[in-house]
Amino acid sequence: MRYLFLSDLHLEAERPDITRAFLHCLDEHAVGCEAVYILGDFFEVWLGDDDPNLLGDQVAAALARLADTETRIYLMHGNRDFLLGKRFCRKAGATLLPDPSIVTLNRERVLLMHGDSLCVDDVGYMKMRRWLRNPVSVAVLNALPLSTRHRIGRKLRSESQTRTRMKASDITDVNQQAVEAVMHRHDVRTLIHGHTHRPAVHELQIDGRAAQRIVLGDWDRQGWVLEVDERGYRLESFELGSDA
Repeated sequence: MRYLFLSDLHLEAERPDITRAFLHCLDEHAVGCEAVYILGDFFEVWLGDDDPNLLGDQVAAALARLADTETRIYLMHGNRDFLLGKRFCRKAGATLLPDPSIVTLNRERVLLMHGDSLCVDDVGYMKMRRWLRNPVSVAVLNALPLSTRHRIGRKLRSESQTRTRMKASDITDVNQQAVEAVMHRHDVRTLIHGHTHRPAVHELQIDGRAAQRIVLGDWDRQGWVLEVDERGYRLESFELGSDA
């Protein structure tokens, strides 16, 4: 069994190099996998499945072709694409996972998250996240005219970039106590997440047992994949212009 994990591609029309690298990754690395998991911020912004989106159509078609080979596709919401919905998933042959989710890899329970809910020291962001992820808020946003959603999306993106520049790096990273608490609650020794753009494998102790937190990287100058098979976990990067 072989599994592939990615997150934080932030796909957008302005970065065709990332889209090309992702499609190449699907063709060269995802074929033959038992499952591919994309753990949030797949798109730089997603304003609803009803928003005409040529990039979204292209990506959905590529995922659907992979799904036709019996590789399962799983998507998770991020903070940029939480309006990604059932219509896109049907086109892509994908299943939308709740955050958090438990999967079994090599007979081990593994916790999957986007990761933003662990950044509890960023009080302002957590307050906004609770509002944006509320099902009532999501329904209201989806009911707004597309022009209004585009205006709100531009405003939120601009404010997010400004806040991130002004905050200390430890504020925008995960809180260690929050990590330990969620791993204890779900009784796991491996957590895989993205969001922070700080790819690494962190060794830790949970309830006196060795554990690990694997942070997926964002796709910008490099692409990042986590491959899991019977040999274990391998977090790897590659230049976007090279063969993945």
